[in-house]
Order: sequence, then structure tokens, then C-alpha cells
Amino acid sequence: MTTPVLTFFNNKGGVGKTSLIYHLAWTFAGLHKRVVIADLDPQANLTAAFLDEEKIERLWNEKASGSTIYQCVKPLTSVGDIVEPVLQDMSTDLYLLPGDVALSSYEDALSNEWPHSMGDSNLYRPMRILSSFWQVMQMASQKIEADIILVDIGPNLGAINRSALIATDHVATPLGADLFSLQGLKNLGPTLESWKNLWKKRLDNWENSVEAQNFPDFQLPEGKMQPIGYLCQQHSVRLDRPVKAYDKWVKRIPNVYRKAVLRKNEDSKIKPEDDPYCLATIKHYRSLIPMAQEHRKPIFKLTSADGAIGSHANAVQNARWDFQRLAENISKRVGMKL
Repeated sequence: MTTPVLTFFNNKGGVGKTSLIYHLAWTFAGLHKRVVIADLDPQANLTAAFLDEEKIERLWNEKASGSTIYQCVKPLTSVGDIVEPVLQDMSTDLYLLPGDVALSSYEDALSNEWPHSMGDSNLYRPMRILSSFWQVMQMASQKIEADIILVDIGPNLGAINRSALIATDHVATPLGADLFSLQGLKNLGPTLESWKNLWKKRLDNWENSVEAQNFPDFQLPEGKMQPIGYLCQQHSVRLDRPVKAYDKWVKRIPNVYRKAVLRKNEDSKIKPEDDPYCLATIKHYRSLIPMAQEHRKPIFKLTSADGAIGSHANAVQNARWDFQRLAENISKRVGMKL
């Protein structure tokens, strides 16, 4: 039995995706769900949220140890095979599969094997490489009997993200209320549909091959990429970006999501706060963010000793309930009981 994979993705950056995953992972763990966090973004920002630089440097220097996602898959670029992952135990029920800036060098291998996976023979290695992220994540999950795998990926449509999404059961889309997020959303829907169809062709090709009979225990991801909804950033008042501009873009999100991602040719005047596809509105926590980063903990775990006093203390409590509601909402979408 495999563990469901939930990936947060938009090919527009700067939408608070990494912070969102970080806090959601802590929330699920607090609700007694065992979580694996997989950092498949070569920028490794999610890893930096959990670990200090000295720890990260040690992990990156432990060659062929399985201490990062890249170390697990790197042997596939020569004549080796996947290395078993070594997880970082961050807290009760919370485990990290660290990212690695060196992962960007894996892009070429994934690009090269994509056409080879539709050949008539010698399919095992291309399929092994293309599904390697899924293989590593499932190995990690089996080690700790995880309930869910949360994945962070970069804001692009490259080969690394294609393989990350092949490994994905569910996709959530963080958005900002601006032109760039909406354009990213328009790109995202057709890309997911294309990758899903192309992977299905490769699965069919594999199942009809002689090699499939020779490797009966070789499992492959289904590449469901099922959209479960979007998350919208709350407007933060700025002199150069009035509320009117925010309203202009946020009102367009429900329609664009339906047409671009769900492929529904319908017009809706529904507001995001009333939209069943809106998982949550992500609040701006302002000064709580750097405070939490300094103490390397989620906002809702800040205490008075950390400086969360007065109005900050109330915001900490509100953040706890906000993320718990989000976790409950997502759990329903992915079929996980809390």
C-alpha cells in the first residue's frame, strides 16, 4: 500500500508556498498524523526552514549517504540504483527528506530519459529514473509508516517538476492576487493535463512490454495529479498597491481556476471566500514571520519567551486555528481521516 502524495505548486513564485507547507506539516503532526516532508525544490528553502546552515552543510557533504533527495537518486545517473533515504526526525510524527541545491543537475537525466521511456525495449532504467522521486518518497514513508507526504517544488515547468508531479496524487495551488499568479494558473492547468496523459501513455507502454513481465514487483506511480483546490493570499495594505487592485485580481481567481485547472467551461461570479475550491485564505502574519524564522518554529508555537506578547499572542492563537481548519479541509479532499 502506498502513501498519498500532496504537492503544492504554481509556476509563479513568491506566493508563500514554502511557509504554507512548513506550517501545514507541523499542524498535521500536531493532529497525530505522521508526515514526511519532501523538499524537491533545488533552492531547498523548505529544508532551510527546518535546519540550520551548519546542519545542512553537513548533510550536503555526506556523499552517497541518502541524507538528501539528490543523494538518493544520484547513483541513477551512472550505473547505480536508488539509495535508501535517511530522514531527519524533526518532532513527533514529523520527518524531513532534505532538499539539495545539487538536485538541479538531475534535470538533464530526467529530460534525456523522457523520450527513451516510450521505446520498444530497455524501458526499465528510464522508468526507474523518471519515477525515482516517487520511489524514494515511498521508501521514506514505509520507514516511518507515514499517513501523508507533503512536497515542495520550484516555480517552473521543467523536468524535475514533471517527475515530481508524476509522483503526485493531489495538487494544491497557492496563489497571489495578481496578474502573474493568474497567468501561472493558466499555464498550470494545461501542463498538468498534458503530463498526466503523457505519463499514462508511458504506463501503458510499460505494461505491454516484455520487461514488465521480468520485473513484476516494480511499482510505478499512477500520476493522478488530482487538483484539490487553491489557496489565496490575503491582501496586505501597501501604498503602491491599493485594495482596488487586489480586488480586481482576486475576483478572477474562481473562474480562471475552473477553466484552466478543472477544465470546466463555465462562468462563475462566486467569490473566493464562498468558493468550494478555495481551501483557505492565507493571512499575512507580518512581524510573526521573522520571529518564527528566528526561533525555527511555526508561528503557532511561539511563546511569550520568544516575544509573542500582547496582540502577537492573540495572532499566535488565531494562526493555530487557521492552520487546523486548513488541515481539516485538506484531509477531507485527500481522503485522510483526522
